[in-house]
Amino acid sequence: MSKPGASALNPISFLQTFVAQSLRTAGQMGCTECETSIGYVESIGLTAGPCFENVCREQLGLHGAIDLDQYADIILRIKNQIGGNFSRASSEPRVIRVVNSRCPFGDMVREAPELCRMTSSVFGGIAARNFGYAKVDLRQRIAVGDQQCEVCIHTDPTESPEMEGDEYRFEQGVLISRPAGGARHVQTKTGTDQAWCVSSTDQSASNTERPKIVAESAAMLRAIEAAELVAPTHATVLISGETGVGKEVIARLVHGLSNRRDREFVAVNCGAIPQDLVENALFGHEKGAFTGAYDVHHGFFERAERGTLFLDEIDSLPIPAQAKLLRVLQEGEFERVGGRHTMHADVRILAASNRRIDDCVAAGEFRRDLYYRLNVVPIVIPPLRERRDDLNALTHNFLRRIASRYGGTRKVLGERAWSQVMSYHWPGNVRELENVLERSFLFSRGSVIDSLALDGESAAACDDLPAKVVKLKDLTKQAAMRTEEQLIRMALEELRGNVSAVARQMGISPRAVHQKLKKHGIDPQPFRNSGGD
Repeated sequence: MSKPGASALNPISFLQTFVAQSLRTAGQMGCTECETSIGYVESIGLTAGPCFENVCREQLGLHGAIDLDQYADIILRIKNQIGGNFSRASSEPRVIRVVNSRCPFGDMVREAPELCRMTSSVFGGIAARNFGYAKVDLRQRIAVGDQQCEVCIHTDPTESPEMEGDEYRFEQGVLISRPAGGARHVQTKTGTDQAWCVSSTDQSASNTERPKIVAESAAMLRAIEAAELVAPTHATVLISGETGVGKEVIARLVHGLSNRRDREFVAVNCGAIPQDLVENALFGHEKGAFTGAYDVHHGFFERAERGTLFLDEIDSLPIPAQAKLLRVLQEGEFERVGGRHTMHADVRILAASNRRIDDCVAAGEFRRDLYYRLNVVPIVIPPLRERRDDLNALTHNFLRRIASRYGGTRKVLGERAWSQVMSYHWPGNVRELENVLERSFLFSRGSVIDSLALDGESAAACDDLPAKVVKLKDLTKQAAMRTEEQLIRMALEELRGNVSAVARQMGISPRAVHQKLKKHGIDPQPFRNSGGD
């Protein structure tokens, strides 16, 4: 197992490594009693469990008493968020069985199989607090050489006395654990578990940063302004624009500036869901609703509870699903497929389409009443060919991002490449621009990208366009200017804004550098402060 780099350090990886290394150190110091090590890990699991549960309850929109299916959702989410690959294996009365193909502790679990007690204590503690009793049977474990982990959680004390496993009871506010074949342990509820939880103040502070959108054109700035104005409200928003213009980016901006920013943002491409499965995907289904429905399925509305649900390509929804969506918008309630109980939805709806919804209404493909409900605040994002003022900033941003993705080697566009950027009509919009730049970055050998890696037809169209749109001489001059600007910015970033050093590197005088800075409107001060622009 390779060591993680410094960039991989995060609270989860730190906890995992800390626990494992603590066990290893204890062994080196002569604390080799298995029961002691297991008790140590169990204590961590029992105290951390309530916080893990609370976080996942918020993410899933669960409040008050839960059933076994909801319990299963919680424990699967806990494990998968820290690097596991857990899934539900079967459903039996008062029993939950899950399997796992990837241990969150990685290879270190084979050196410290006691770490499996973390799974047992977290699963068992959560079950005992919610149902009063649990027995956790670790039937298979990757830690001891099995191909997978298999964990069975029993919640009926009358049916599990003879079964193997670690036992957990919750009695009068006290969690009592009895390891398989071990002595009785008592974990009294104190404030210890709160140490694992980040305060809401700290959490909100970390999530209030405004999502960054690169834009300089008046049209795009108007769209951003509209998103900022509507974000604090509860109004539904209908975002329209061609494929690839950035509709989801605007939706995420609305969510990120709303009072729901600490909740889930669930993006759904309605056009990618088979029509006969749309209602199941959106609203979920009950166990036994149809052949193969062995468990309760939580749809996108439940996953987005108290958060934001972004419905892209909403024009592709079939009419029956449109009727159910209208009911959610009007009444705030729905039923799962095959369900008899009404579910309440606290979800903000953001919708998007690459077609004109009013045309769909006129063609009888979209409900008029639903259109009026969705179109409370319309935001139109123009295609990239109509906002060429954004091309320079977008290109610069994408090249930086691509360089970071592939090891940090910066590249700039040459004159011909810049001419292609400015003259091409970009039918795939911002998404196509990013993809073409990434392909061109990978195919270019030096630090200068001489030509864009367009397909043959697009390249031919691109070469023919300058004569029709703009004078070739002017286009070439603009391209050279942008290439020079890129090189200066890269030098300033590398040399931390030292103009004299930039002059030496470029082989010109400091006065000439200052003239170029003035020409391009570049201030070297930010580079001195941060080492980047």
